[in-house]
Amino acid sequence: FCGECLQPCLQVPSPLCPLCRVPFDPKKVEKASSVEKQLSSYKAPCRGCSKKVTLAKMRSHVSSCAKVQEQMVNCPKFVPVVPTSQPIPSNIPNRSTFVCPYCGARNLDQQELVKHCMENHRNDPNKVVCPVCSAMPWGDPSYKSANFLQHLLHRHKFSYDTFVDYNIDEEAALQAALALSLSEN
Repeated sequence: FCGECLQPCLQVPSPLCPLCRVPFDPKKVEKASSVEKQLSSYKAPCRGCSKKVTLAKMRSHVSSCAKVQEQMVNCPKFVPVVPTSQPIPSNIPNRSTFVCPYCGARNLDQQELVKHCMENHRNDPNKVVCPVCSAMPWGDPSYKSANFLQHLLHRHKFSYDTFVDYNIDEEAALQAALALSLSEN
């Protein structure tokens, strides 16, 4: 894990692994220097311009690559990550890019929103409305998070569009999840 992802896990009285939720001793956390070295030495071609970039800098390059941005314009707005029986929605609200609730920076996806807020608003004490939650059908556009950064880091690790059927209520979703779970075991 990078420092930004691991840091919130270390700030609670009984730290839990962000992946498996097993308690761990923060004094035994080690920097994975071999992984950092590999990310800084391996190069791969950009999917847009084919320029070879180190893996450590790939995310930054892709976010500013004109060819990737050009490709993104032609991408469909919604593509399920896993096969689904649900039809692909044609007229859905924008739940893929958001506005920073602190400074108004626009067109941030969930990961970019987290990164932007960690870099620019880490010490901002203002309570703000989560733009991701308020975009959801069940979201309250007036609810202000007491600790927005922690909320982002813990509640928005995946895109809801992949896993949620917005056309059914909470009870029906729970029943569907239970039925699927039972059928898989």
